[in-house]
Amino acid sequence: MDSASSNPSSDVKLVNGANGAVLEDVPHVTDWLPDLPTYANPLKHNPAYVAVKQYFVDEDAMVAKDIVVTLKTPGEGIHFRRAGPREQIYFKADEVRACIVTCGGLCPGLNTVIREIVCGLWTQYGVRDILGIEAGYKGFYSRNTRPLNPKVVNDIHKRGGTILGTSRGGSDINKIVSSIVDRGINQVYIIGGDGTQKGVNAIYEEIRKRGVKVAVAGIPKTIDNDIAVIDKSFGFDSAVEEAQRAIDAAHTEAESAENGVGLVKLMGRYTGYIAMYATLASRDVDCCLIPEVPFYLEGKGGLYSFVEKRLRENGHLVLVVAEGAGQELMAQSFKETGGLDASGNKLLMDVGQWLCSKLKDHFTEKKEIINLKYIDPTYMIRAIRSNASDNVYCTLLAHSAIHGAMAGYTGFTVGPVNNRHAYIPIHRVTEKQRHVNITDRMWARLLSSTNQPDFLKYDKVMDAKRKKEAASTPAESPPASIGTVGGEHTATPENGIPRGVGLSGVTENLG
Repeated sequence: MDSASSNPSSDVKLVNGANGAVLEDVPHVTDWLPDLPTYANPLKHNPAYVAVKQYFVDEDAMVAKDIVVTLKTPGEGIHFRRAGPREQIYFKADEVRACIVTCGGLCPGLNTVIREIVCGLWTQYGVRDILGIEAGYKGFYSRNTRPLNPKVVNDIHKRGGTILGTSRGGSDINKIVSSIVDRGINQVYIIGGDGTQKGVNAIYEEIRKRGVKVAVAGIPKTIDNDIAVIDKSFGFDSAVEEAQRAIDAAHTEAESAENGVGLVKLMGRYTGYIAMYATLASRDVDCCLIPEVPFYLEGKGGLYSFVEKRLRENGHLVLVVAEGAGQELMAQSFKETGGLDASGNKLLMDVGQWLCSKLKDHFTEKKEIINLKYIDPTYMIRAIRSNASDNVYCTLLAHSAIHGAMAGYTGFTVGPVNNRHAYIPIHRVTEKQRHVNITDRMWARLLSSTNQPDFLKYDKVMDAKRKKEAASTPAESPPASIGTVGGEHTATPENGIPRGVGLSGVTENLG
């Protein structure tokens, strides 16, 4: 890397390299404390690392954001600093006072991350002063801390939830930073979703403003797998695996009854990754509904006609729906939208219960019998212990965060990018959410597996429905979830995601 530039407005550190490569770097404590001394990394003398050929990550080691390139443009694009231990560190073990906090909803693997941060600091760097902050962000100033050591956390990875407790909201940045400074904490490890990561950035900025030597590291957490840039979120594999139990139960119930219908609602507020992967893994699902693909009920190509057809053919049907799907349809039905929770997320209406009611009413009108069983395993899935795959992944996340903080990096989040762990600027994981790309081959594989409707006539069906409602009630205002563009009403999903937005953020025309 040969030249550096910075963007004062967003505090992004950019370093230009050869062949069009650009390093998007993370902050470092020496950005505001340039004369800090460095210390030899004790890992060099750690017996566990004796056989390792290369102890430390080279400072020029980068991870490419995109690995699919052309022969004409190799090396171009954004790169991130590779995670791992550095030869020189900026904290002595006996000077470190670290703290760990978990925020937001539950997710398989939280306890594993906590355990591995504690054990990694203790065994790899010799840190002996580690605190747990209870009950999320507000725990910094309204709850007591608890000391953590390898004995305390020895078997917590075998349990779901978080031993530290969690909460939403409560991010009073001034109070949090004042508590950090007053307690003498100089390493902060924060585990949480995109809202929590925004808090990580705000805490880092306030610490920098006060000019104190504190490293702040974020570990991204979301069971929905909707954090951008990183390959996947911890807990996702465990969630998909557990979702299989619910789908298996729904399938057993459905095929054992006359005209049996098994309906399973899975997590996925804004994105359908869990529903999609659980459907692909199951092969027993007849239809999967996700927030990125609006669906309709009546008419040709609608859900009702598909359910009728599949029941005639097979005698049973399994339907999987993500919790964020169908919000616009429900908003129109109820003429209302939800509010916000403590984290600023929109409160969703229950699409599972609504679909149950709609399907039952439809078949009652047709004087046909269906035996519908509804399963909502949401909180059971969130609360389970992590599986083997997630346990290994959580260990890597924790160790990468430790190595980064000890090396003086701060205001960063950590995660795998193209199977290599990297230190990622926080704005990269908070500026937008990750969505299922419905123009990608993975969604095509699902459609091929289920043979479900593609709902391509959604726009025409909804437009006809709106015109019919407008004709019957001309003085009535459009529902709150319907926007107006160029004098015509256009459907905008309740969760704010435009129809058909793929991973690239390009809106696809579904009409």
